[in-house]
Amino acid sequence: MSSGTVSVQEYLATSYRPDREFLDGALHERNLGELEHSLLQGAIFAWFWTRRKEWNALPLVEQRVQVAPTRFRVPDVTVLRTDQRREPIITSPFLILLEVLSKDDTLRSMRERIDDYLNFGVHNVWILDPATKRAYLCSRTAFQEPEQGILVVPNTPIRLVLSELFDQVEQEE
Repeated sequence: MSSGTVSVQEYLATSYRPDREFLDGALHERNLGELEHSLLQGAIFAWFWTRRKEWNALPLVEQRVQVAPTRFRVPDVTVLRTDQRREPIITSPFLILLEVLSKDDTLRSMRERIDDYLNFGVHNVWILDPATKRAYLCSRTAFQEPEQGILVVPNTPIRLVLSELFDQVEQEE
């Protein structure tokens, strides 16, 4: 949902609760706030946090990302390389982007969001669906389920085993 038109400067100078995305002058509310979304988002963060030193990866939750001069997204989980420059708002491509589907997300809105990340230069863009316990590797042409239920970053030790992740979430429900 869009609400109001503002400048980039006004967006950056304002705190929103919850944070909003800024897309070409318009503020957009994010779909979030329900239990299964929150539990999965937390489990993803914990998965990466406990392995951050081994994987040289730093997970962040709801971190603003400037994907284009007038486009700011707020992904569910962003994973930086530990040697990536740290900045208040991320302005350079990072290692992994993870979005957790909410019940109100549409294919059209998710495709636009994923295209923003891919165009920005993120190579590992993943969607996780708490309702179906499925995940998707995102490319310009497809949303594809990972082989053997494991999301991987090529040429790294990074592995997200979906059955283990979703089992952790179920234990908390």
